[in-house]
This record gives sequence, C-alpha cells and structure tokens, in this order.
Amino acid sequence: MGDPKSAAPVGTQDERAFLASRSIPTMTLSTISGPLTAPLPLPTSTSAAERAAIRFAVEGNAVITGGAGTLALRSARALLEHGLSGLALLDLPSTLTSSEKEITELKSAFPNIPIHTVPVDVTSETAVSEAFATAKSLLSSVDILCCFAGIVGCVHSISASSEQFRKVVDVNLIGSFLCAQAAASHMIESKKGGSIMFTASISAHSTNYPQPQAAYNVSKAGVAHMTKNLAAEWAVHGIRVNCISPGYMDTVLNAGDNLQAVRDIWASRCPMARMGHVEEITGPVVLLCSKRAGRYMTGADLVVDGGALCF
Repeated sequence: MGDPKSAAPVGTQDERAFLASRSIPTMTLSTISGPLTAPLPLPTSTSAAERAAIRFAVEGNAVITGGAGTLALRSARALLEHGLSGLALLDLPSTLTSSEKEITELKSAFPNIPIHTVPVDVTSETAVSEAFATAKSLLSSVDILCCFAGIVGCVHSISASSEQFRKVVDVNLIGSFLCAQAAASHMIESKKGGSIMFTASISAHSTNYPQPQAAYNVSKAGVAHMTKNLAAEWAVHGIRVNCISPGYMDTVLNAGDNLQAVRDIWASRCPMARMGHVEEITGPVVLLCSKRAGRYMTGADLVVDGGALCF
C-alpha cells in the first residue's frame, strides 16, 4: 500500500520508520446524486413487448477477451441480438485463425454491425494496452468488457512446477486484471461508465473432484474476489464489475471418450445430472452487460452450474 516507488527496501533499518510514516490511499464511493450510478428513467413506451425488449437491451460497444472460444462466441451472438452496436474479439493469433470459420459466420449473421478481431496476449501489459487502444479506435468507445480468456491446468500439486502454476494464474487472474484496468481507463475517460464481466468458475468456490487443479481453482477464486474489490473502487465512475461462475460446460475442452468417466462423475454430483449447454451461459451474460437489467448489480457472482455447488 502507499506509493511503491517510495517504499523502503525490505530488510533495511529504514523499513520500520517507513511503515510508521506511510500514507494509505482511500477509495471514493459514489453519492446518492451521482448521475453515473443513479436509477435510469422508466421506459415511456406503452407497449409491453417494447418495455420487455428495453429491459434487457444491450447498448454500446463490447470487447470480449478469449473472444474466439466457444463460450465467448455464443455470448457475443447473444449480446449482438440484444442490441450491441459494435464488437472486438480479442484472442491469441493462433486461436483467431483456428476459429476463423465461426467468426466469419458471426459477421455474416450481423452484416450491419462492425465486428473486429484483435490479436493479444492477455499476460502482456503492453500488448493489452495496445489491443484496447486498437479496439477503441475501431469502435470509437469501449462500453462493455467480457473476460473469457483462460486456461486449465490439471496436474497433481506435489509435482506441479512453479512455471506451470504461475502460467495459469498469469492468464486467468493477472490477465483479467490487466484487461479490466485497460477497459476501465477508457470508460473513465469517456465519463459514461460501463460494464465489466469476469469469468470465474465453480472452482472458485469448491474443490473440484476428481481432477487435481489447484492453480486453476486459486486463479478463479482470485477472479471472484477481485470482482468485489474492483466493483467497490470503480462504482464512482459508473463502472459495474460482476462475474459469472459456470459449472462444467459441454464444450470441446470437456469432450472426448477419454474424459467420459470423469464426465460421469461430474454429472453424478450435479442435481441436474448433466453438464451445461453453452447457450445457458448467455442469459446471465446479457443480464450483467445490460445497462438497465443489471443497473443495481455490481460485485455480484452469478453461479450457473445446475446446482453443483448445492453439495
């Protein structure tokens, strides 16, 4: 805490004196009259159908990291269906290439909406800053950020190397922070606020079974708690920060005959007795990204797991 540049070197005689004289920055919360956090005016339409559409409307432009992945692309489609004005899909160059067919199909489905791809390594502070500057230039604004970039590492902890552990945390936790920081900078500059959505996991709340994946679980627990911290700090700027915690989703990452025995275990420990369909993540995403539907939601973690965390 305090200014790290002015901190005394650890272990020196001046360290105690520095601690006694340091100053600690404090948060600024919004006020009851703050225009960026005030309730929105009620819709004036007399049509029930129009009011329903307005309630979950999505406004502005979105940046989606891990944007070439299955969950991200399905969520992107949902946001576009609910009114998104523009979209930037950020991902590794190789993943953007391997998902080129799906991205082309998305562009064809929404020919009048600008949809761009921007390569980025979310663990690089410089690359993230440049990617968000590019997205801002292409879209004119960054109003929504959805962080889907992430990796899984299943390895017995006793044999995990520091490099393996650190890589998972770097991508899932630090990468999410760097992207949120970059997006928030643009949102604050615009003075219009915005919405940031992280992807945590049921792994943030409970130890998975039977696979050992301590690094992944720790990284997602960090994402869930970071959500609350950034929500508290950035509310004054009209930035809502939330996350979703999906359970086991039926994606290519959990497919294959080799995983059938593990899939059966997952299903046996889920009240709904199955994995989640990718479409079932889109409702919570739209809710959290909608300026009206999610207006009074910040610091929330929506669990979408078929009841797996009930046990």
